[in-house]
Amino acid sequence: MPKVTGFKTVDVRFPTSRGLDGSDAMNQDPDYSAAYLVLETDEPGLSGHGLVFTIGRGNDLQCAAIDLLAGYAVGRDVDDLAKTMGAFARSLVRDSQMRWLGPEKGVTHMAAGAVINAAWDLVSKHAKKPLWKYLSDLSPAEIVELVDFRYITDLITPAQALELLEKAAVGKESREKELVRDGLPAYTTTPGWLGYTDEKMVRLAKQAVADGFTLIKMKCGVSLEDDKRRLKLAREAIGPDVRLAIDANQVWDVPVAIEWINSLGDVNLHWVEEPTNPDDVVGHAAIAKAIAPVRVATGEHVANRVIFKQMLQSNSLSFLQIDASRVAGVNENIAMLLMAAKLGIPVCPHAGGVGLCEMVQHLAMFDFVAVGGEHPDRVVEFVDHLHEHFVVPTKIERARYMAPSLPGAGAEMFEKSVADYTYPTGKEWVG
Repeated sequence: MPKVTGFKTVDVRFPTSRGLDGSDAMNQDPDYSAAYLVLETDEPGLSGHGLVFTIGRGNDLQCAAIDLLAGYAVGRDVDDLAKTMGAFARSLVRDSQMRWLGPEKGVTHMAAGAVINAAWDLVSKHAKKPLWKYLSDLSPAEIVELVDFRYITDLITPAQALELLEKAAVGKESREKELVRDGLPAYTTTPGWLGYTDEKMVRLAKQAVADGFTLIKMKCGVSLEDDKRRLKLAREAIGPDVRLAIDANQVWDVPVAIEWINSLGDVNLHWVEEPTNPDDVVGHAAIAKAIAPVRVATGEHVANRVIFKQMLQSNSLSFLQIDASRVAGVNENIAMLLMAAKLGIPVCPHAGGVGLCEMVQHLAMFDFVAVGGEHPDRVVEFVDHLHEHFVVPTKIERARYMAPSLPGAGAEMFEKSVADYTYPTGKEWVG
């Protein structure tokens, strides 16, 4: 039986700021980066991979936090780990000394997520299944055991989650067949980076429509007049039937957000994403009420299941956007899927970053098959950057995420890519 024998972390950074890929109102020169973790075992060829997405400076700090927590996995038998992933995740999140630095938010919480996700990658590889399939094959009771229900039982209890999952089990087999055949709908942010010229934005928007995307997202929030111009150009480029969303990346105060959004004119917005500080539950609720019928989407910077619970309870959002590396890994994301499913809120994952498409697709597919089931508004973000560095890259066909068939949770990068982009010694950074 394989056992975890050690780990290594690597500071991997891609110089995306050189082309302004990923640029937005708050993050104007991002270098897409990964605090990358490898869990090593005594079985040749078997390892677990996880990462935390950052945008450059501070990636080394994230690696250091992962180093402090990855030791929890060392010495663990992989078969035993597979049977106790709920307890393992809780042990990381509830570390009695590290928790003081959070609790359950920020660098240490994301570090716990990297270790948890790497453990899931290891467990699913050992089982020879992609993560979405591994999770979908668990019984409702086994899924419930994975979740830390502390602080969220005023919205969903273990008993209610079990009932929800048992109902979702009806039709699960047919939904899995549908997933494998048709995939899940994607939307794209590729045309929308704020640093792109109008000409580049229009060209990429037209290409996205030609590729079959029915929802396109634009970055906004620096200049109202620029936003009006760019959105008008985008709407003309994509036509009246393709949905158009905007993303402010937290740049506005609440009154500014309301005034700005209501001043954009009739461009038929599908949603406004991250209109203000991600911790401001009351502010999001006020914005959502004031800009209706335009709806609010948020989640990529929401720190934990507790903030998500409050946002759901206060009608602060209409689209819940989980992120594969913001919270404490797969387990905490399952808590969000369950809360959203109980209230009928569509989960539309964030994936704008290195490895996030590869990782979060598994959660969206598990949600479709085993938790939330069919939802007409479910859509998963796609950004066409850096997939070539991953062993199992995201596969998009007809603007849909196709289900991975190879084992694992998606975060494993090619060794050459890791070496070339290691900061600051890799060849892509030297000279």
